Amino acid sequence: MAAELMDGVAVARAVREDVARGVADLVARGVTPGLAVVLVGEDPASTVYVRNKGKACEEAGMRSVTIRMPATTSQGELLAQVDALNADPAIHGILVQMPLPPQCSADEVIRRIDPAKDVDGFHPVNAGRLLIGDPDGFAPCTPAGVMELLRRYDVPTKGAEVVVIGRSNIVGKPMGALMIQPGVDATVTTCHSRTRDLAGHARRADILVAAIGRARFVTADMVKPGATVIDVGINRVEEPRSKTGYVLAGDVDFAAVREVAGRITPVPGGVGPLTIAMLLKNTLRAASRVAP
Repeated sequence: MAAELMDGVAVARAVREDVARGVADLVARGVTPGLAVVLVGEDPASTVYVRNKGKACEEAGMRSVTIRMPATTSQGELLAQVDALNADPAIHGILVQMPLPPQCSADEVIRRIDPAKDVDGFHPVNAGRLLIGDPDGFAPCTPAGVMELLRRYDVPTKGAEVVVIGRSNIVGKPMGALMIQPGVDATVTTCHSRTRDLAGHARRADILVAAIGRARFVTADMVKPGATVIDVGINRVEEPRSKTGYVLAGDVDFAAVREVAGRITPVPGGVGPLTIAMLLKNTLRAASRVAP
């Protein structure tokens, strides 16, 4: 029997509806949550993503500010813009869209953002808070979206074997940290490209999270029957028969793995929509802290 599909679009819609209610409450108290997104250059994927973020903010009743800077922007100019947003009381969340041009250091820019406004959850202060279980920190939006998906589908985590394939600061590492928090209580194995017998580790997983950035990397023989499979990856795969010349594929061989797993996220429509929803949720939390 084919696995149950985990509908990230529906869950994201529910989160955004919750956020909109929270925003309306804050607006009634005189505070309109504000999110500023800084876009340096004209990367096509980033441009689309930033536009979607702005639309989602407006639909939730938030103030959306998009600051576009040329690809020639210097590190100093970008840091000065971040400083201005840090000082702006009408801005509660700051996001600098990646990737940045080569002359700009992403690490330095992330460290310059006020941790209280770092709604992307990448500042070292928020990374540390996540690791120690401090609820005042912000978790990165994609792994936070995975946790929301698991909760809404009542996927049991207490004592579960969780395998995360990928060790990035954006998904893999924070995913593992979220899974071991009290109340979640999973046992986590983090795998990566150098892991010995990666397939053997994956087959033990009750919950398998794929975030390695390789199209269809996880095959059916790597999945425990009945497991919950979360596919975070989105990859372009050449397909001459497609109008665009490519198709989107996850890190999981979806068609084959669906016949083995108990639950699975599709691509698109799985985790992706939740990233923006959790960004809005973090911005609402940031604004709530300064509301009267």
